[in-house]
Amino acid sequence: MNQTIYLDNAATTKISDHVLACMLPFLKDSYGNPSSLYDLGADNKEALTNARQQIAGILACKPQNIFFTSGGTESDNWALIGTAESRAHLGKHLITSKIEHHAILHTCEYLEKRGFEITYLDVDEQGFVKKETLMNALRPDTILVSIMTANNEIGTIQPIAEFGELLQDHPAFFHTDAVQAFGQIPILPGKWHIDMLSASSHKFHGPKGVGFLYIRDGIDLPSFLHGGKQERGRRAGTENVASIIGMGKAAEIAAHTMEERRQKETALRDYMISRIEKEIPFCHLNGSRKQRLANNVNVSFAFAEGETLVVLLDMEGICCSGGSACTSGQAASSHVLRAIHLEPDTARGALRFTLSEDTTKEEIDYTVDALKKVLAQSRRMNSAFVSFMKINRKR
Repeated sequence: MNQTIYLDNAATTKISDHVLACMLPFLKDSYGNPSSLYDLGADNKEALTNARQQIAGILACKPQNIFFTSGGTESDNWALIGTAESRAHLGKHLITSKIEHHAILHTCEYLEKRGFEITYLDVDEQGFVKKETLMNALRPDTILVSIMTANNEIGTIQPIAEFGELLQDHPAFFHTDAVQAFGQIPILPGKWHIDMLSASSHKFHGPKGVGFLYIRDGIDLPSFLHGGKQERGRRAGTENVASIIGMGKAAEIAAHTMEERRQKETALRDYMISRIEKEIPFCHLNGSRKQRLANNVNVSFAFAEGETLVVLLDMEGICCSGGSACTSGQAASSHVLRAIHLEPDTARGALRFTLSEDTTKEEIDYTVDALKKVLAQSRRMNSAFVSFMKINRKR
């Protein structure tokens, strides 16, 4: 194929043409500050209200539960730091999992340096946090539990509704990083007893640099950014109007196409996994086989280096990841793959392919064929593989 095959949609997605069309007027002609009293600003304020309603409708919540941010990282930071600072008088213990995104893990490290205690929950070999593990970690001084809805590397979907039900009998707030899951699976924070939820526009074909934090009624989360009275006094700064409009439209499209996309992506995902497992020796599927995001394929290849394979596949016109894009280039294996107890040599050979509704079967076939080729090339230069094959031929 002469064109690029993009299979790294967990890192970011292509902005939708419909989304871009909605944004353009607010980038050029409708440039007023939403806080202004004149019509040029008031019209933009009304557009922000509409975007808030679009997102709220998808989550089956009130528009006033949605607070616009610069993305998932800010939303995660706000949820954790805001809760820790405002509830420190009730306790200084927080719970999260070992496979969270670094936006959560590094924020937890920040809080640890300021006197808070963090419990990092183990996961099983498929990446699930067990309900009993969470239950046993809860303490009277636990003020927050933060567990991601779906993992950004291996695609495992956590039983978030069960965790929310469990925490109904405990005063700790429940936050979930839904950055990878929003727009991919239905999420009902009210029904699932979620107190706070983070999401980021660029993961569902919206623009980069914008996201939101859902905060349920009754939670008085303090301001994270101080200045003006935007976002009902909770998040200062002139709103990124065009991007918020784009995010609202992207969310609306994602909700309307969700089931159709899931069916298509699941079929392609399973086809790709089947071909890899049948045609490429010494491979291992990472994450749950069934309870995983429809577009996620994460496979480890023994006797190979994931980062090397990413470069070789790029030369074939294929974009994928050796793990999370936020940790790309690091020599150490992914913290997620270590947490699911992969052997270091196996973990280093991991590749993540993430599909979209635009992905075709022809692209999957081309990718698997190219993967077979570059992996064979790479393994021929791997001394451990050569030695392994010599020993096994003698047997």
